[in-house]
Amino acid sequence: MKDTAVFDLDGTLLNTLDDLMDSVNFALEKCGFKVRSYEEVRAFVGNGVRLLVERAVPSGTSKSDADRVFKEFTAHYDKNMENKTRPYDGVKELLAALKARGIKTAIVSNKYDSAVKQLAKKLFGDMIDIAVGESETVAKKPAPDGVLAALASLGSIGTNAVYIGDSDVDAETAKNAKIDFIGVTWGFRDRSLLETFPHVAIVDKTEEILTVFE
Repeated sequence: MKDTAVFDLDGTLLNTLDDLMDSVNFALEKCGFKVRSYEEVRAFVGNGVRLLVERAVPSGTSKSDADRVFKEFTAHYDKNMENKTRPYDGVKELLAALKARGIKTAIVSNKYDSAVKQLAKKLFGDMIDIAVGESETVAKKPAPDGVLAALASLGSIGTNAVYIGDSDVDAETAKNAKIDFIGVTWGFRDRSLLETFPHVAIVDKTEEILTVFE
């Protein structure tokens, strides 16, 4: 029986795209580059903010200029990550239902660790047991490091856990961590892509996730 739910953050629990786009475009404009559209930023996310910035700058941009944009992005995002970011519909109800059933919960994200912990604490409080982001000691997804660290901290085993996310990166992370995957369709990638990966479910509504824990 499943007793642990590990969630991706951006595109799964939280719609963070507007704040990410605002910070990316603030940094691009400040450094003299053309801003990006909503759909462009949506396609760029999923592999951490460093790659988000590298994809957003024009092709052929020097490393020093990309570093400058990244510095401006992180400084702006640190102060503005909560402006427009909100949980998706039904997310808080889902987390409350999982906790009521005694299910352990975690977030494992490619966003940098301090931002993951800040957003998790502010928006979900004690509904999330542990939040893990990218750091010097935790490799980015699809490496399984973050998931394995979260499971160890929770005293959980892989066969009793499921990873829930909205992207190909999340599906690959679950595979690498040797745990089951649930894909959600309300995030940053399309159902058709999620269906190409091994999964126990592809869901359109948060309450459908609960069936895996029955």
